[in-house]
Amino acid sequence: MATIEQSIEVNAPLRAVYNQWTQFEDFPRFMEGVKEVRQLDDKRLHWRAVIGGKEKEWDAEIVEQRPDERIAWTSRGGVVSARVKGDLERFKEFIERRGRETGAWRGEIQHGQVDRRKVS
Repeated sequence: MATIEQSIEVNAPLRAVYNQWTQFEDFPRFMEGVKEVRQLDDKRLHWRAVIGGKEKEWDAEIVEQRPDERIAWTSRGGVVSARVKGDLERFKEFIERRGRETGAWRGEIQHGQVDRRKVS
């Protein structure tokens, strides 16, 4: 399984950027080819996208989430590394243009487990 890591500088408050990145169902607004992301529960996502001209669906699981620090997930298929950089650039433009996030989830997930004491 390949690991993809990318980063980008965003000219907006860290809290707003992090909060927006937790709004997975908004990803189709700025991710190329992504038609739908459904959050199934605190740590599971279902993705639907067009990749290489074909519609694909897959599930992803959030394995680590620390507010204002990082969100890491793993998925089975469907990820195209060349798209990640462009998606981050579109995310940057999206949040900078809006000036504020569309929502937030500030819970924590560590080692694949939701810390219920810190869900807010």
